[in-house]
Amino acid sequence: MTSNAQSTFTLRATQEKLGLSRSVLSGLIGAGFVTPSRGARREFRFSFQDLMLLRTAYALQQSRIPPKEILRSLARLKSTLPSELPLTGLRITAVGADVAVRDRSGTLAATSGQLLMDFEVSAVGGSVAFMDRPDAGSAPDANALFKRGEALEAEDPAAAEAAYRQALALAPDLADAYLNLGAILCESDRCDAAVELYDEAILRCPGSALIRFNRAIALENEARIEDAVASYEQCLDLDPTLADAHFNIGRLQEKLGNARGALRHFNAYRRLQR
Repeated sequence: MTSNAQSTFTLRATQEKLGLSRSVLSGLIGAGFVTPSRGARREFRFSFQDLMLLRTAYALQQSRIPPKEILRSLARLKSTLPSELPLTGLRITAVGADVAVRDRSGTLAATSGQLLMDFEVSAVGGSVAFMDRPDAGSAPDANALFKRGEALEAEDPAAAEAAYRQALALAPDLADAYLNLGAILCESDRCDAAVELYDEAILRCPGSALIRFNRAIALENEARIEDAVASYEQCLDLDPTLADAHFNIGRLQEKLGNARGALRHFNAYRRLQR
């Protein structure tokens, strides 16, 4: 990757490179973690430094570091980052809210160097690529446990539940495991536990519309109708094409006596079904 201080990334390209939803990126920008520039049509344009700061801010948020500490760390990180990704690549590490940058020659560009958040950035095919560094073997083990849970659901739900919980212990952002485990909890009349599980899942998988959808179903089963409506609406914020969420909101709005609100969502449901 040749150095070009003027090269920038669109919002879509930034989403793809970081693997984050538009809503998550908007939240990070709104929190002041980065200040992207604007293009000719006033669209966001992100620099290489912005990508590094966004990725780091998100990782620190997931570790529940206070926003003030994240801002302090990002200010220090920004002062050590080059304007473009060097050919040798970079490695960013952190313990708590302290961040460090290394190039592949091993030069330490900031304090710390302990491993908590840990990822590499390299140039692959002329573009930026991120490479996470999980504990060796943890991802395959989590996937194997998830598949074991799927295979056991019909004949041994308790064993399936245990397998999903083990998978989540290894991979706390495994959205499908939250979805399947929550369904098992609801089917065994533990919808209150399912709601708690989905609350945790939202922290770990903030871009998942289906987690919010299933959370709404669990809330319905707990007779928490207004909370269920809110959860369905959050689901639609992430995925406006999810027709069943519109239908369920319409049904619940009828129960709440809101005929106009019910009609609006039923109409949206019919439009999406065409």
